Amino acid sequence: MSKSTFKTNPDACPLAKKCGGCQLQNMTYERQLKWKQAREEILLGRFGRVGKIIGMDNPYHYRNKVQAAFGRTKGGKYISGVYQSGTHRIVNVDSCMIEDETADSITVDIRNMLPAFRIMTYDEDKRTGFLRHVLIRRGFTTGEVMAVLVAADSYFPMKKKFTAALLERHPEITTIVLNINPKDTNLVLGDREEVLYGKGYIEDELCGLRFAISPKSFYQINPVQTEKLYAKAIEYAALDKDTTVIDAYCGIGTIGLAAAKTAGQVIGVELNRDAVHDAISNAKRNSMKNIRFYCADAGDFMDDMVTQGERADVVFMDPPRSGSSRKFIDSLLNMAPEKVVYISCNPETLARDLRLITKKYKAQKITPVDMFPHTHHVETVVLMTRNNAGKG
Repeated sequence: MSKSTFKTNPDACPLAKKCGGCQLQNMTYERQLKWKQAREEILLGRFGRVGKIIGMDNPYHYRNKVQAAFGRTKGGKYISGVYQSGTHRIVNVDSCMIEDETADSITVDIRNMLPAFRIMTYDEDKRTGFLRHVLIRRGFTTGEVMAVLVAADSYFPMKKKFTAALLERHPEITTIVLNINPKDTNLVLGDREEVLYGKGYIEDELCGLRFAISPKSFYQINPVQTEKLYAKAIEYAALDKDTTVIDAYCGIGTIGLAAAKTAGQVIGVELNRDAVHDAISNAKRNSMKNIRFYCADAGDFMDDMVTQGERADVVFMDPPRSGSSRKFIDSLLNMAPEKVVYISCNPETLARDLRLITKKYKAQKITPVDMFPHTHHVETVVLMTRNNAGKG
C-alpha cells in the first residue's frame, strides 16, 4: 500500500500541516474510515465482532461550535483562528473544512471590524488588550446563531455600536453575549456574562427533542452523527414501558431524554451542577414527565439504590475521554443491570474498561461511529448483557 501524504490527498486542507487539528488529512475520507475500522478491530476485536463504522455522507463543515483565538502578528496585523497543536501560536484561519461556514464567516467579519472600533486583542504575555476569543454556536436544525465575545474586561464602551454593526453584517445572528474572562487560564470562557442582544441562548433539535444551548452548555458538536450514535444506543437498549434506565454521566440529558420516549422511567445522574440545571430545563421544554435528574456521583448513586433495594434494567454510560473509574465499574457490577450500553469517545480507555466489565457481562454488539471526520477520534457504542456468572 502506498504511503499517504498531504500531497497525495486531493481533498487535504491547505492549513493541515500548520494547524495539526485534523490528524488524518493525509488520507482520503474513504481511507480514514478504513483506518478507524482497523484500529477499532485491533483494540476491541477480542471482546466481540466489531460492526462496520458509520461514516458521514458529507464529512465537511460539521462542527456547530467554533472557537477562535484572537491576536496580532509582530507587524500588528489582526489574526484569528486556532492554536497550532501543542502551542499557543495562533494559526490564522479564514475558512476551515470541518467548521460551520456561517460561523467562520462571522468570525472573520468580527476580526475585520476590530480596527474601525479600536478594539485591541488580548496579549497573554503582557496581559493587556480586550478581545481574547470568539465563540460561535449554530443550531443545525433551527438555524439560530449565537456569537460570544470573550473579553478580558467588562469595560466595552463601543458595545452598542459594535453589536449593531455586527447584526447589520449578519442578521442571521439571534443572540450576542459578552463573556468576561480576566483570569490567566487555558479555559476559554469566564464566569461572568452580559447579554448584548437576544435571549442569551439558542435552541436546536436533536433526536426529535428541543434543547436550549447557552455559551457554556455541553452540546454535541456534530449533530448529524450524534443522532446516528444515539439511535444505535437506543436500538441496542431495546426499551419498553417496563424498563427503568439510568443515564450515567448524563450531561444536559440528551441520551436520557431520547430514552425517555420509550422507557418507563429514566434517571439521569451528573456531577456538574450547571449541566443538571440544563437537563431539568430541557425535560420541561420537551414535556418529559418520566425522567428525573440528580446532581451526584453516578457510582455512589447506584450504590445507594442497591442499598435501598432498587435497581435499573439498563445503564447508559457515556464517560469522558479518560474512561470510567474503577469505582464506578464496581458500582455498576454491584447493581447488575440486565444491559449496559457504553458510549465511548476513546477506544483505548473503552478497551481497558471492557476488560473489567466483561468479567460479568458479554459484549453482544460493537459499532464505531465517525463523529469527527479528518481527526483520529472515533466514537463507539457497545451493548453488553449480563451473563450467567453475573446473575445474583
